[in-house]
Amino acid sequence: MNFKLDEAIEILERTPRTLASFLSGMSKGWLSCREGEGAWNADEVVGHLIEGEKSNWIPRLAFILAEGETKPFPAFDRYAHLATASEMTTERKLETFAALRADSIARLRALASSEEALERTGAHPAFGTVKVRELVSAWVVHDLTHLSQIVRTMAERYRTDVGPWAAYLGILHRK
Repeated sequence: MNFKLDEAIEILERTPRTLASFLSGMSKGWLSCREGEGAWNADEVVGHLIEGEKSNWIPRLAFILAEGETKPFPAFDRYAHLATASEMTTERKLETFAALRADSIARLRALASSEEALERTGAHPAFGTVKVRELVSAWVVHDLTHLSQIVRTMAERYRTDVGPWAAYLGILHRK
């Protein structure tokens, strides 16, 4: 097993800074481009990450610790952010995400600082029994997945513009 809480936190702490460094000040063309029909753009991904901070990771962790496997924790609406997507600028979303994530990491350290807490189990509405350790691992990989998604989406914007170099640009071959 590779999971170590401190190493997981290394990624979780860096995600807001990585996004801010990469997306802050970018033109609308970069922030609104999509990989395809129905795919999220960078701005929408940040909105999704905000929703996850509010409704997914720490609330589920706290639920597992409080309820165990007695009842499934509430389902997470992965699309809830789309209802409020235009209410905030990307800059404001990045700031909001950073503040929420800082609070989440503080709560994570307080709630899951022991091996016993990391091994606690809860009931996922679709997967059944899951461990806190698995939830936190999924949170890390979720961040990495969305960082990758943003980069892929932005590369896709120039797919036709790179001409014959497309043959050498691996990011354009992933579909």
